[in-house]
Amino acid sequence: MSSQHQLEVIDKYYERRNKLFDELKEKRKQELGDAFGKPIVITLPDGSSRDGKAYETTPYDIAESISQGLAQNVVVAKVDDQLFDLGRPLEGDCKLKLLKWDAKEAQEVYWHSSSHVLGEALEDIYKCFLCKGPPLEEGGFYYEAFMGDESVTEGDYDKIKESVNGIIKEKQKFERLLVTKEEALELFKDNKFKCEILIEKVKEGTFCTVYRCGRLVDPCKGPHLLDTSRVKTFELTKNSSSYWRANANNETLQRVYGISFPDKKLMEEWKHKIEEAKKRDHRVIGKDQDLWFFHPHAPGCVFFLPHGQRLFYTVQTLIKEEYWKRGYSEVHTPMLFHCDLWKTSGHWDKYDDHMFTLEIDKCQHALKPMNCPSHCLMFKHKARSYRELPIRFADFGVLHRNELKGALTGMTRVRKFQQDDSHIFCRPDQVKSEIMSALCMMQDIYKVFGFAFKLFLSTRPEKYLGEIEQWNEAEKQLQEALDQFGHPWEKNEGDGAFYGPKIDILISDALKREHQCATVQLDFQLPIRFDLTYVDENMNDTNRPVIIHRAIYGSFERFLAICTEHYGGKWPFWMSPRQVMVVPVSKKIYDYAEKVSKILHDAKYYVDVDLSNARLDKKIRNAQLSQYNYILVVGPKEEESNSVNVRVRDSDKELGVKTIEELLQDFEQQKKEFK
Repeated sequence: MSSQHQLEVIDKYYERRNKLFDELKEKRKQELGDAFGKPIVITLPDGSSRDGKAYETTPYDIAESISQGLAQNVVVAKVDDQLFDLGRPLEGDCKLKLLKWDAKEAQEVYWHSSSHVLGEALEDIYKCFLCKGPPLEEGGFYYEAFMGDESVTEGDYDKIKESVNGIIKEKQKFERLLVTKEEALELFKDNKFKCEILIEKVKEGTFCTVYRCGRLVDPCKGPHLLDTSRVKTFELTKNSSSYWRANANNETLQRVYGISFPDKKLMEEWKHKIEEAKKRDHRVIGKDQDLWFFHPHAPGCVFFLPHGQRLFYTVQTLIKEEYWKRGYSEVHTPMLFHCDLWKTSGHWDKYDDHMFTLEIDKCQHALKPMNCPSHCLMFKHKARSYRELPIRFADFGVLHRNELKGALTGMTRVRKFQQDDSHIFCRPDQVKSEIMSALCMMQDIYKVFGFAFKLFLSTRPEKYLGEIEQWNEAEKQLQEALDQFGHPWEKNEGDGAFYGPKIDILISDALKREHQCATVQLDFQLPIRFDLTYVDENMNDTNRPVIIHRAIYGSFERFLAICTEHYGGKWPFWMSPRQVMVVPVSKKIYDYAEKVSKILHDAKYYVDVDLSNARLDKKIRNAQLSQYNYILVVGPKEEESNSVNVRVRDSDKELGVKTIEELLQDFEQQKKEFK
């Protein structure tokens, strides 16, 4: 903040906030009355138990009673399957589990606590109003703050880290406090951003939690680390500006990103992975290999160059072949629709900020951001019989979503894209078998690319549409399908879509990073909104189909970005945009080199010929660096025997001489085996 008066106002806010926290903390203690100190029993995962006292004994006390090593390494607790602060007193008899760093939930807590440390440092340095500071799915965290006319630069990193290290050394405890909505609003009345969140998120007449570490007091559901000294290594990774609530009409904020770990070895491993990720960045490889580019005249849109389009075509062909085998019907629907379609589907009210709209014939229209509403029109355009079901529509149509400019990131976040989008219209009794089929298809395709995957069943959220019996039956069918599928899966309680439960799939790439591409979602609501029906065997025409939304790649653009970084630009032969380079040893062999090239081209392989004046060893090296899978050297002997001398991309050794016929057989086998 700029003026001295503003600095004084903010300092008074910080001071008043802490004083009120102490007053409310004492008030809560007095309210406990006789409950304080009552005997309780804490049951551990191995069935053993420990005695404790209500509102006195903490999970950390139990960890210490087991071993000092455990006490030092535990990150967070679980009490009766709910995440729980290590330093928070237990309230009654309970089951206790202590989580170390290797648990994903523990990592999220660790990074969330680290964001509070960063937030405290930002307040100390910039005298700012904090907004929000979450952990990130990909690891790490950020905190964003309103700083008026000030901004954060890389030149500020040293002083921010110095402040952070001071906070860590002070071993500030994370103190949890339960407050009413009114008390929370009083605590943060000087911070409009915190108040806006509290007004929206906390129901009237209910409680919420706030946390304190050092001078920072923050509304937060927690849980958190025992104290700030648990953050052993800390780095700032980047900074940027953002808009409050991602709305360009709101205040401009400063966002600072960080990463932290409980030991230096993990930090070094992370740094190594980041360096490797930079080398594999799909934007860098895309430029180096002349695959795709972006232009300010079309922000958020990918220009696929010829070699990039080869990749697009290859992965599209793979899934088209799977569609043919599995009974899908390819369709093509319009790109532009009248707003009435989106009002019927519900997107006009809930998704309008993400749609590109325009006026035609004095009526509002929108470019489609998804295919499902148009597939509903396709289902409804004629009467349907139960004998037709399931109907599996697959659509590669172009989609547009109005992503914020600041959110656009290479091919992973774009405004124009295509999906391997499919909608299955089926009877309720067909749901389980269709889910099984979708999972098997997903597994077969991910196996081709070498992607490991995790499965999650996301169940009914707090706010949902439809009858609870319908939800229960759908979740049961999904669970039975997952059990039958035989792959380990986890349940994400309450994380389903408002219109139906879903199966989320995370794939893991060569750098062990996780990405969500595939999804299988049940939808009860669109059939109701579009009044979709089919006639059953008793001629009853009021039966509602169930819609299954199914994607495996997600968007082709994002999937190709993931594949680029997964392979590091070293494409396997079956999908490579540069499969073969023919290298003649002299000009006398140019005609034969062209003949070999034509034979391979006619067999539908991507082949080029190097007719430059470079030395032979230079031509071979250039082809290897350009990521050609095979380099075929041809001279007088090869011309005479209708053969080629074979070399490969990642080795300087010759593989020997093969006839053209033998080579084609090898290539065909590699394509067949996806090598």
